[in-house]
Amino acid sequence: MSTIDIETEVIDIKKSPRNEGIVELIVARPGVGQRQEIDNAELDLEQGLIGDNWIKRVSDRTKGRSAYLDRQLTLMNSKAIQAIAKEKNRWKLSGDQFFVGLDLSPENLPPGTQLSMGTAIIVVTSPPHLGCKKFAEKFGQEALKFVNSELGISLNLRGINARVIFPGSVSRGSIIKKVIA
Repeated sequence: MSTIDIETEVIDIKKSPRNEGIVELIVARPGVGQRQEIDNAELDLEQGLIGDNWIKRVSDRTKGRSAYLDRQLTLMNSKAIQAIAKEKNRWKLSGDQFFVGLDLSPENLPPGTQLSMGTAIIVVTSPPHLGCKKFAEKFGQEALKFVNSELGISLNLRGINARVIFPGSVSRGSIIKKVIA
């Protein structure tokens, strides 16, 4: 990605809907390095996305090194991944589970914000979701710098973490929207 590409893409990313959008792609990770696009998913309080290996991942942040609940789900803005991956068939390489047409910036969705997604409800959690070595291997150093830049972090271009607070079903094409109390 060049600086000119980034500036052009950011203008479009900033136009993402703030209150309600669409789930454009769902990806389960059944095993390490495996990605499976799915049309319909079940979200569970304990397991997260059924069929995903999140529950088997260990964390230094938890007692007993169990999976870290605040990183149960990952969401990425569909315009951001399109800017980076260039082709939709490459979106799943990012390792995220949900690609959504919604403004994921911390200004719009601070930790604690509840979102309905299909019939499930999830809550945005506080751990940052940043680009890493694996992300750079898939999309290059410029993409990594882009998502981890001050601007990238201010827009959560790498995405956000969330967890399930009300189980339910979500499908490709489902509405994702803020739950207003």
